[in-house]
Amino acid sequence: MSAPLVLVDGSSYLYRAYHALPSLTNSKGQATGAVKGVINMLRRLQKDYPDSTLVAVFDAKGKTFRDEMFEQYKAQRPPMPDDLREQIEPIHGIVRAMGLPFLCVPGVEADDVIGTLSVAASAAGQPVVISTGDKDMAQLVDHNTTLVNTMTDTKLDPVSVQEKFGIPPELIIDFLALMGDKVDNIPGVAGVGEKTALALLQGLGGMDDIYANLDKVADLDFRGAKKMADKLIADKDNAYLSYTLATIKTDVELELGLADLVPGEPDREQLLDWFTRMEFKSWVDELATGEEPVEIVAVDTDYQTVLDKAEFARWLELLAAADLFAFDTETTSLNYMRAQVVGVSFAVEPGCAAYVPLAHDYVGAPEQLDRDWVLEQLRPLLEDAERAKVGQNLKYDASVLANHGITLRGMVYDTMLESYVLDSTGSRHDMDSLALKYLARSTIHFEDVAGKGAKQLTFNQVAVEQAGPYAAEDAEITLCLHQALWPKLQEHAGLVRVFETIERPLIPVLSKIERTGALVSRELLLQQSGELGTRLGELEREVHELAGGEFNLGSPKQLGEVLFEKLQLPVIKKTPKGAPSTAEEVLAELALNYPLPKLLLEYRSLSKLKSTYTDKLPEMINPDTGRIHTSYHQAVTATGRLSSSDPNLQNIPIRSAEGRRVRQAFIAPPGYQVVAADYSQIELRIMAHLSADPGLIEAFKAGLDVHRATAAEVFGMQLEQVSDDQRRKAKAINFGLIYGMSAFGLARQLHLGRNEAQEYIDLYFERYPGVQRYMDDTRALAHETGYVETLFGRRLYLPEINARNKMRVQAAERTAINAPMQGSAADIIKLAMLRVDDWLNAGAVDARMIMQVHDELVLEVADDQIDLVRERLASEMSAAAELDIPLLVEVGVGANWDEAH
Repeated sequence: MSAPLVLVDGSSYLYRAYHALPSLTNSKGQATGAVKGVINMLRRLQKDYPDSTLVAVFDAKGKTFRDEMFEQYKAQRPPMPDDLREQIEPIHGIVRAMGLPFLCVPGVEADDVIGTLSVAASAAGQPVVISTGDKDMAQLVDHNTTLVNTMTDTKLDPVSVQEKFGIPPELIIDFLALMGDKVDNIPGVAGVGEKTALALLQGLGGMDDIYANLDKVADLDFRGAKKMADKLIADKDNAYLSYTLATIKTDVELELGLADLVPGEPDREQLLDWFTRMEFKSWVDELATGEEPVEIVAVDTDYQTVLDKAEFARWLELLAAADLFAFDTETTSLNYMRAQVVGVSFAVEPGCAAYVPLAHDYVGAPEQLDRDWVLEQLRPLLEDAERAKVGQNLKYDASVLANHGITLRGMVYDTMLESYVLDSTGSRHDMDSLALKYLARSTIHFEDVAGKGAKQLTFNQVAVEQAGPYAAEDAEITLCLHQALWPKLQEHAGLVRVFETIERPLIPVLSKIERTGALVSRELLLQQSGELGTRLGELEREVHELAGGEFNLGSPKQLGEVLFEKLQLPVIKKTPKGAPSTAEEVLAELALNYPLPKLLLEYRSLSKLKSTYTDKLPEMINPDTGRIHTSYHQAVTATGRLSSSDPNLQNIPIRSAEGRRVRQAFIAPPGYQVVAADYSQIELRIMAHLSADPGLIEAFKAGLDVHRATAAEVFGMQLEQVSDDQRRKAKAINFGLIYGMSAFGLARQLHLGRNEAQEYIDLYFERYPGVQRYMDDTRALAHETGYVETLFGRRLYLPEINARNKMRVQAAERTAINAPMQGSAADIIKLAMLRVDDWLNAGAVDARMIMQVHDELVLEVADDQIDLVRERLASEMSAAAELDIPLLVEVGVGANWDEAH
């Protein structure tokens, strides 16, 4: 018999844990009893059902369909106590961090979600265990479904439901409807209690049977039987309303179907974070190592707040004498272009650190040292490249110091990047997470001193008494993290090389690019936004005309009704809940043959373009520089690629005319032009190098159109005979294989039969056997070691490569094939940026880097130096790596980014 699906009624246990357990609080006065109770119950279920999938289901905020049906439903229930309400977020957070499938569906109750899943699973022959303390759930019990109450250690199957209630599971709803429920304010029938309801059900059957045989009620053996028929007649409407209210829905539309309820890997860092905040010491100890419990490290710390010159001078001497010191800034904003220093902190040894407040300006703030004076005293140390510093995300500190005219040098270590290079997927790389993971230390969170939400203070408003320990801890923890992380990196020469030759030297380069920013035409963007708004209105009218009436284009449900019920378009794919899908790939397929889906795709594309770029970019223009300043992130993607935010430059569309118009708004200032240099087919070239396939290598060395050359090989013809359609198919195969595409995926993309797509793939591997050998070897090595590497030694760990779930393993295998190519491409563009920056720093040309997007570098170049820069830029980028085939760089020039691309 297969392991049961375990459905957990989280909302039931939430209240029961709150009322049953003593009132627990942590040292900050935060209630924790319900959290402890609910998570304890889940942990016990995991032990009791080790091979099962546990699904946690909770009530969502807001009203449900029952409230709309009956205004007084649950009206008598008192509001949730505040000290229970504050425990919901931690419970939800911990459940998610445990890796459990988590459902919280608006408009229905947790019971309805559980009912829907249990009936579907039972119908499929899957054993189901519903973990709840709610007697109403007994209506769901059947030959496959059992109720379990972990608080009373009882189980209910069909036999025990009969024994406990005196009726079978199929009469539980009738039972609840007749006698009502005071807690939920379900009216029931006046005068009918538990004994009367049982007598009616046992004597006559369900409610329909009772109302069909009212003349027999008087003959039943219970007190008041003679007058009960009149009461039943008088309250018939309430009886059937109560029946509906008491009935658990079993047809809720869910985003996730049974097959999607797959547990994920627990997030150890998040769990450690939550358990530490809640002060669940035994669970913290248990997590601290994977084997035996250890104590969270309790460090005796000496954190000083420096308010006078003598004490500051003493610390200045300590910094000057140190081989390495940790440095951190506290600021007024996360926006590096506008942030001003509020204070600085530093540490030279574990356990000891200082904070120098400089600009706390709340009423009653203590007198502080002059900011300009302190920064001038620190300038020689901060600008000395020979004075080694360590920080957590030093790029931000460097940018903020630049606002005060200081150039931070000597950035030898950065704990965020050390963690990222060590294992990009192993955890988040923020300081709090790293402190828990590598030091088993809990930290003061920013919210602890500044508050949350709309009332959150900026750091200059935080009381110095609270700011001091928080800021000093940042520096001290950073130093300790470096001491923990660096030895781990040193165990792998390749990782040290990645850190020292790629990531660390890129810090000042990225900071410079960010601060330089890109010039953007507000007028062009606003003009395009207006035109897009007009076009969207036209499209909406055209869609409504084709649909034969108005509907909300943003509603998948209404759209599904129009497409598949009203217009009777073919259903290509269904959602996990069984409804026809209106996802983008479905609309794209329908758009090949039907006009309305084509218009919808255009509407969605233009709407996203307007809201994300043409409306928002003008608001992001810095009033002081007239430029947009994005933030580049080195420690986000698994593969080593840079990402960007505010704005995200990586996602500006390039294939549509409207998307290219956004790029047209990125302009050169007078006397300059935009120069864009892009690696051509870099990942395919890396695949040729990694696979050492003679056919691919020869095609690239000969300078052939590699997609046309692939088509000639696959279709067995001369190069000049290849049609555009055959080239398109070969291109899909080339890029599809890079991303581990299956025959099924290729068939969908090319609109072929699966067998035909498989034939193409087989032919490809026959012509390029080195590629298949590389893929097979890479998969095998990934299973053996748990990671793959780039050409430069960057490791990309695959935590699910040997998982029990087959789909997860296949996804990890696809990543194993793609990651070395994508990761190597990421390393190459970073090395190119370093080479180009070195050249530009020599001062021979009037040019500056302004953006990095995918495999492209974008520069502003003086008009009279365009030819020189074009040639040198291509040369520097081509020389960033030595492959078996040349790296081809295409360089374009224009008055704006689109013209140059």
